[in-house]
Amino acid sequence: MPWEMPDEGRPHRRTWMAFGASEQVWTADLLPLAQQTLASIARIISRFEPVAMLVRPAELELARNLVGPTVELFEAPLDDLWLRDSGPTFVTDPDAPGAKAGVDFNFNGWGGKQEHSEDSLAASLVTAHAGAEALHTELVLEGGGIEVDGAGMAIITESCVLNDNRNPDWTKPEVERELQRLLGIERILWLPGIAGRDITDGHTDFYARFAGPGVVVAGLENNPDAYDYEVTREHLDILRESKDLYGRPLHVEVIAGPNTVRSEWADDDFAAGYINFYLCNGGVIAPQFGDAPSDAAAKATLERLYPDREVVQIEIDAIAAGGGGIHCTTQQEPAVR
Repeated sequence: MPWEMPDEGRPHRRTWMAFGASEQVWTADLLPLAQQTLASIARIISRFEPVAMLVRPAELELARNLVGPTVELFEAPLDDLWLRDSGPTFVTDPDAPGAKAGVDFNFNGWGGKQEHSEDSLAASLVTAHAGAEALHTELVLEGGGIEVDGAGMAIITESCVLNDNRNPDWTKPEVERELQRLLGIERILWLPGIAGRDITDGHTDFYARFAGPGVVVAGLENNPDAYDYEVTREHLDILRESKDLYGRPLHVEVIAGPNTVRSEWADDDFAAGYINFYLCNGGVIAPQFGDAPSDAAAKATLERLYPDREVVQIEIDAIAAGGGGIHCTTQQEPAVR
């Protein structure tokens, strides 16, 4: 069956999330704030489309009180809250009405950096709840590590997918062939990324996103002391020299990160960037960091790129302190005919 991964901007049946902030990862003072922020993201998305959330049985009442009645809860074992990475990647068959599958990319805690025995089950659990077919592979990949335009092209960081802590025996051509089989990808634009500096080894969804076929929005770090200052410039050079599937230059939009952040948790792990936004039905859910000029500039760019969607910016400091953003907490389930 010719499976294809729809781009995030296509209509969704719902958004999946996980109420799973770990006490081993999130400090005692930060844990309740992370839970409240996660619930806020869910409530805002539920204004645009249905939201389903995995939750530990012991936290069911807490989650219900925080997310309210508009979010559907499913009991499940969880290690943490990053369902973009632990959950399935949904694919559809454009020639078969109603056909949908969830790809289990063998979540291994970003190369064994974090406990993941429970989260490694999330892909199969969500796929089953969605009533979708399960697709299996030997490839190890997280959802945040791949970005598609829905027209056969993808952006992937080498630092993540070609890392020995995920796929030590895979060559780049082998990865490309497997992703063509699973996701219908005809061409991959590889960015170098940067390994070993954040837990993900440089996920794509913090560096470059498709805003449509041939249109890419890329992040830029302007702090020369930041570890990804140079790599964001290298990515921009590659993107600006790249072509789409038809040989036309990509149109590249740039959103610079904030110059300042308000958070007391702002350290090297604090994910202060605007590229990790999430597209839902009629909406763009994006972060703001308290840097008024940068927040406004990011919103203006997103409004220009997505003129038919409402751009909603929200404060996510407690989530950003854990090294992730809005996109990292979500996984779209596409609607099918």
